[in-house]
Amino acid sequence: MDGMNGYNEYNGYMPADNRGGPDQLKAARKHFSMLGGMFVLGTLVFYAVQLIPTIIVGVLKPEWLMNPDVTLLVSSVPMYLVGMPLMIVLVRIVPADRLERRSMKAGDFVLSAIMCFAVMYASNFVGNIITAIIGILKGSAVDNVINDIASATSMWLVFLVMVICAPIMEEYIFRKLIVDRTVRYGEGIAILISGLMFGLFHGNLNQFAYAFSLGVFLAFLYVKTGNLKITIALHMMINFVGGVVSKWLMEQVDIDEYMRIISDGMDMDRLMSYVMDHLGGWVAYIAFLVFVMGMMIGGGVLLIINLVKKKFVLNRGAVTIPRGKRFRTFFLNVGMIIYCLFWIVMIIVQLLM
Repeated sequence: MDGMNGYNEYNGYMPADNRGGPDQLKAARKHFSMLGGMFVLGTLVFYAVQLIPTIIVGVLKPEWLMNPDVTLLVSSVPMYLVGMPLMIVLVRIVPADRLERRSMKAGDFVLSAIMCFAVMYASNFVGNIITAIIGILKGSAVDNVINDIASATSMWLVFLVMVICAPIMEEYIFRKLIVDRTVRYGEGIAILISGLMFGLFHGNLNQFAYAFSLGVFLAFLYVKTGNLKITIALHMMINFVGGVVSKWLMEQVDIDEYMRIISDGMDMDRLMSYVMDHLGGWVAYIAFLVFVMGMMIGGGVLLIINLVKKKFVLNRGAVTIPRGKRFRTFFLNVGMIIYCLFWIVMIIVQLLM
């Protein structure tokens, strides 16, 4: 995939040698402010369509919200059927470019998947360490929202929401919509903005670390291929392993029972009985840990090799913003400031809860 541009000039935008004069800098800031602003409006709509049905059900049938499956359905159905489609409509107002679509060989897809898993697991490990340290400093553990949701809901619902709905909608919104609207300023900024806005949108530190890293990697693949099906497939694989497989394994080993045995004084007869009853689950869990380590090591090696061989080539866009003015242009505008501050506040609130 190295050296693939994937960018077509379109709609009369400036040629590739444009250096960004005062008018072009102003136009670029306005463009990014509009992008951030549409995402802010989309976020408000997103929350409204989740909150209103929950309030209505809470008033009319509060007992329904005691069921985790119903709670997730009440928030997820409006989100995917109304909230995200409205967000798409808003963001599509911002002018966009076209990416040339390129195919990917099966072997390249497999290698990309291995690197994708490595990026996700490594960044998740770092994120867990950071949140653990914060938990120690504040005197209580930081809630892991995604784990709480996955463990409380049924397997079929986790599969439907996390493996089917989330990858399709999130890849369209945070890869296609963002990259198509920022790639004219260079592939690097398009990839960074996609990963950052995707990571922040999760609204909690536990997910930000790996969502940001994963978002950057998937944005790179989309920039180089222009093929959203590739990133959707990889996103589905990541969520299937992280959501469905991990949930199934936790059920097989019954980790809650294990912790009760430990906290009750670790009676050896009770512990041995537990081990024998859950032996198959622990074997599967150990095999999963081996898989994770294999992905991290293998993917890490592949990433290093590709870096050394300069495979991750990022091309300049149709409009070049001069060094020293890029951060101000891309981030210090009203729309992007509000979007970033909103989600940073949400993350801080989640940490303090």
